[in-house]
Amino acid sequence: MPEQESHLTLASELARPTPMHRYALKVEYHGAPFVGWQRQKEHSTVQGAIEQALGKIAPAPHTIAAAGRTDAGVHAIAQVAHCDLVRDWDPFRLSEALNYHLKPAPIAITACTVVDADWHARFSARQRQYLFRILCRRAPATHQRGLVWQVKQNLDVAAMREAAALLIGQHDFTTFRSTICQAESPVKTLDRLDVSEVETPYGREIHFDVRARSFLHNQVRSFVGTLERVGAGSSTPQDVARALALRDRAACGPVCPPYGLYLAHVVYDRPPFEA
Repeated sequence: MPEQESHLTLASELARPTPMHRYALKVEYHGAPFVGWQRQKEHSTVQGAIEQALGKIAPAPHTIAAAGRTDAGVHAIAQVAHCDLVRDWDPFRLSEALNYHLKPAPIAITACTVVDADWHARFSARQRQYLFRILCRRAPATHQRGLVWQVKQNLDVAAMREAAALLIGQHDFTTFRSTICQAESPVKTLDRLDVSEVETPYGREIHFDVRARSFLHNQVRSFVGTLERVGAGSSTPQDVARALALRDRAACGPVCPPYGLYLAHVVYDRPPFEA
């Protein structure tokens, strides 16, 4: 009887889930070499690269979750992801190990911290903040090439601000939604769409600060492409209001290129990286 109990105890111990430690990662990357964040079997992705790096320091299959799935060519200043590991790592040593194995890919873990098991990079997020950069100059960009959308003409910032204000709030954003968007509803609440002018040593930049809890596929790039047409004088703020009301993708302006877009910040009720 004692032997049977011993076997039952051993079986119970083997069946018990291995305790895991959850780590939040702040991730910076240049999106040009990647087809986006989300892992794909035959293409280079940011998620795939980080999971491969994890496999080198903790041999096993790894699946990480992120606050947002950026598209091909889109950059990140502060993407947030989380991973689960058996080993109890010192966060600094974990980030150093990952950065070593991520080389030479243009990806960096800029912060790492331990979080609770119920904290989730995607589902715990309260707001995503995107930055889009337009460079206004005729001479070809050199140092900023691939990091900004360059237009040759100056843009009317006041007109773009007027049009942007019409998009704030809760709306049916069908007009600014990709035809392949998989979101259940086109209704979203846009918290902020600020347009600012920034003078730099290499030219005049227009920055778009776009914030919401969640976004539709290509929503930010659709906004910026439409507002750029307003700034160039090809359309008016009233045209933007009509396009929004039509709920028709055909009414959207041109979708701007991805390389001026950055996932800049993610807001949480329990900010993982604040001391």
